Amino acid sequence: MQTNTNTMRTLIITLFAGATTLLAGCAATGDRAPGTAGAASITAAQLPAAVNRVSWGVNQGTWQQAQALGYDAWLEQQLRPSPALLPAAAQAQIDSLTIASKPLPQLVADLEQQRKDADKIADDDEKKAAQKAYQQAMNNLAREAATRSLLRDLYSPNQLQEQMTWFWMNHFNVHAGKNNLRALVGDYEETAIRPYALGKFRDLLGATVRHPAMIRYLDNEQNAANRINENYARELMELHTLGVDGGYSQRDVQELARILTGVGVNLGDTAPKVKKELQSQYVRSGLFEFNPNRHDYGNKQFLGQPVKGRGLAEVDEALDRLCRSPAAARFISRKLAVYFVADEPPPALVARMAAVFQSSDGDIAAVMRTMLTSTEFAESLGKKFKDPVHYVVAAVRLTYDDKVVLNTAPMLGWLNRMAQPLYGRQTPDGYALTQPGWASPGQMTTRFEIAKAIGSGNAGLFKTEGPQPQERAAFPQLASAFYYQSLQQTLAPNTRRALEQATSPQEWNTLLLSSPELMHR
Repeated sequence: MQTNTNTMRTLIITLFAGATTLLAGCAATGDRAPGTAGAASITAAQLPAAVNRVSWGVNQGTWQQAQALGYDAWLEQQLRPSPALLPAAAQAQIDSLTIASKPLPQLVADLEQQRKDADKIADDDEKKAAQKAYQQAMNNLAREAATRSLLRDLYSPNQLQEQMTWFWMNHFNVHAGKNNLRALVGDYEETAIRPYALGKFRDLLGATVRHPAMIRYLDNEQNAANRINENYARELMELHTLGVDGGYSQRDVQELARILTGVGVNLGDTAPKVKKELQSQYVRSGLFEFNPNRHDYGNKQFLGQPVKGRGLAEVDEALDRLCRSPAAARFISRKLAVYFVADEPPPALVARMAAVFQSSDGDIAAVMRTMLTSTEFAESLGKKFKDPVHYVVAAVRLTYDDKVVLNTAPMLGWLNRMAQPLYGRQTPDGYALTQPGWASPGQMTTRFEIAKAIGSGNAGLFKTEGPQPQERAAFPQLASAFYYQSLQQTLAPNTRRALEQATSPQEWNTLLLSSPELMHR
């Protein structure tokens, strides 16, 4: 038993030291010269690693599908996905959620009434209890959104769409802890992000601008004529489109803030009293509201060109201008390459992606195709360090394949422990996409503990919560045909030797899930 402990300790030390042992067969490039520009052909040896990168993590089912179709055809299905058909057990869990059955305006109206009723209670103890119940209802909605997101990450056949949904949620970050965003974040992901994740960037940007979650998070409901709030305008250019070096000025921030005046949120069921001459300008869609009383109708000068003051149409003109800027093409392309290729992506690849972004008018799938079929992508396989959400989701996918978990709470808990809870980033820049943010000794210790929990079958993923919990037997079978046919040959000699020294299936599972190779994608 002492030998087992030493083996595990040795492996952990290797992880602490930042081991760069990678998927040996996955980085092979044949006769190509390193860094050669252009399209690449994914070899059979590279296929598991390519699937691992494009999806939330390779498992037997996804690998077999890609193997049957071939990488190019499988990738094309991922880039232009059909409506997702999840396993019945996963879909049933999603369908049972409040956020799946109640429209957002009704959901928010009910919560607002609950809050107002609690505030009216005179007795202090009863008031505290009612306010606590309101906060718990809000927490439950955020948790439902996270649960739905994880179930789709685990089981949706449209794996790239789900990865891109997470990427854009992180890019257009909102923090669920602000105001009532816990009630809004599920709809934000469902209606403003996922439908456009592989579509046109302009449509995606426009959907986020009009969603109450973004408007409230970046304070644009406080932005009005003669009372300008620049918060959203600044982040819209710096973080969402042009980048910090995108060539805009402080004057552009101020002018965009003026353009965005009147864009706000209406949580009630009555419209404001709008001046008679402006009534035709009033817009209400769900909780989104454009109130012309609050808009600055003066002419503006934005990014070197005039914008005629005319209401909400100014916002669309500004968004068009932002999306068609070469700076936006470069900024978005580079960020995609950081996420999918390397912490410091090759400039030549980013340049080709940016050119496609501009020539296709921001077609995200076309940009992704350029990247995911490139030589640089093939050469990078197995070298991109997993952030916590990738590690957790990939580990569960590999371990249980299409066997549907009954409880995502352990996964949510692990993400909290590793400081990457869904919708939990307070600042608008989103979570780090590079290794230094996630490779500390503390992070590695937590990952080993997660590997041990999953590998032993005691993680609680198949035990429901509530007064009458149900539990299904679900011992992980990682030493599967898929492992011997595909994964085994990608492991470094040190990892294979560690696995050979395991004295139980639980320990073998733990060592595999905490190996250096499984820390990368």
